[in-house]
Amino acid sequence: MSFFLIGIFTVCCGSSVTKAQDVYLSIPENNIFNRVEFTSVPTRLMTNANRTNWDYAFFGLSPVAPTFTSTSGPTFTHTSSSFTLPSSVLLWQLESMGGQLPSVGLTGSLPGFQFFSTSAVKWFEPPSTSLGGGFNRGNINFTFKIPASQFTANAFRAGNYSMDITQNYNDFTPRNFKTILVISPSIRWVTTSLTKYIEISSLNDYRSTNTRVWDLGNTEIAHTVDFNFWAKAASNTVQFTSSKGVPGTRNIASIKLGSNGSALTTKALSASFQNFSAGNLNVVAGNRNSFLPELYVSADDFKNNFFEAGTYTFELNLNARSTDNSINSLQNTAVQLKVLPRSEITIPSSGRNVNFNFNTAAHYTNGQSQIIPNQIILSNNESFELYVKSDENYFKKGGVQTNINSNILQIGVDGSSVNAPLSKTPQKILFNGTPVLDRELDVRYTIPPAGAQSLVGKENTTYSINVYYSFTAI
Repeated sequence: MSFFLIGIFTVCCGSSVTKAQDVYLSIPENNIFNRVEFTSVPTRLMTNANRTNWDYAFFGLSPVAPTFTSTSGPTFTHTSSSFTLPSSVLLWQLESMGGQLPSVGLTGSLPGFQFFSTSAVKWFEPPSTSLGGGFNRGNINFTFKIPASQFTANAFRAGNYSMDITQNYNDFTPRNFKTILVISPSIRWVTTSLTKYIEISSLNDYRSTNTRVWDLGNTEIAHTVDFNFWAKAASNTVQFTSSKGVPGTRNIASIKLGSNGSALTTKALSASFQNFSAGNLNVVAGNRNSFLPELYVSADDFKNNFFEAGTYTFELNLNARSTDNSINSLQNTAVQLKVLPRSEITIPSSGRNVNFNFNTAAHYTNGQSQIIPNQIILSNNESFELYVKSDENYFKKGGVQTNINSNILQIGVDGSSVNAPLSKTPQKILFNGTPVLDRELDVRYTIPPAGAQSLVGKENTTYSINVYYSFTAI
């Protein structure tokens, strides 16, 4: 017995669909940020496998020019947002067909650089008759260009900008394709303020009640993504070295960071990153944002923490960080505040004369002493000692030297046990003084009994001597 197995085999044939070959143009960030013209390498838009001549109508006397038409509108549209770029940002021109430019004959021409439009734009003007010339088979390449002025005038956001293009020759493939501008996400510091030097050379700066403000120089950041401005100090302390080489620290929180204008909010610095942006710094035309960061120190903090002569240093860590935290760009700025040594001694006019009158026996027997309140106002931003001396070793009468020795007068600071006999040699009356601003001193003047008794028998007249006060830094 024979068995026959009859099978039916079915072959299913589907229609073949050729996917359009989209054209991707990656725009380098250097061109965007530096606003430098972009020119592409020869780029294939279409392929011609068969044709070697143009279409001609009316007995070969009317050429059909090849054209491009935008079918998606007059702008490049961002594929993940509503942002657009005008079609005029991208210029193009035929570069070659099958390796060389087609023949223009006597009447044809190659148009200059132009841009896509919702109307048909010719990309080649064929000769007026079919006898005028043709072209090679192969790739149809174009050169693309973005002028520098377009980088200044438009905002190029990270992502893809797309435009749908159709062309009119069936033998050129594809008939439809997308032209896509590819913008990479990037943030770059344009200006680099790597150091900031501040010098304080006047004590009057500490007498002001105004907040001290120091700008860090214009900051310009190029970017294709929205970002925020983050900052911190490298340490919780400001490093200090006195004018005598003694180290110390100050709290970094006494310094605030903000900006001239509304770009940044003002916050005290810390060793942790903080977002100082008042709002997102968005991509704008020209792809750059600029602002002026500033440092602030209140009048009290400035006087209390940054008065002593020496050098105060700290480092700022600045970070332009995208709003989605995917990319960032860091920059460090070293800040140095140098306070120069300064000192002042002021004697108000009311305290410039000290008078002793000897007109009773008790004055000669017991001597005299008097305190001149607030006679000296002193300021010194270093540790110091205060000295007193006279211009001569003897009192004068009418400008003529006498034999009354200057050492009969003793001088000291009220509250101190030191009474220094006056002489031409400076005598110390205040020890280990710490930096101080506008300190008022009550000064004690004494003629002790022995000195007073040495005046017995002297001519009844006025004797005078000049007294000088000075600092020595320690």
